[in-house]
Amino acid sequence: MPDGSRAARDPGLQPERTRLAWRRTTLTCTVAAVLAARTALHHGRSAAGVVACALTLLLWLGFLAVAHRRITELAVARPRALGARAATVAAVCTGALALCALVALF
Repeated sequence: MPDGSRAARDPGLQPERTRLAWRRTTLTCTVAAVLAARTALHHGRSAAGVVACALTLLLWLGFLAVAHRRITELAVARPRALGARAATVAAVCTGALALCALVALF
């Protein structure tokens, strides 16, 4: 592929769809974190409830940092690929938040 055609690449709507997907996932993680924290603190303030609430908040903040950075990077015409470290942090935080939400249900 010649360099001239590479610079003229039209990204179309793909970056916008990807930004929207990150925002939807962020919203889902926010809801899971709020529900888990509410459930942990609803039955009285125990040490386990406070630790669960703090862990949920920490996981949510980790995912929020990765998502915000990625959404910002997608604003350019040729965004960089998502790094392995950021992908790992996002996956671990999402999985752990889903686990916290599942535990909160039971």
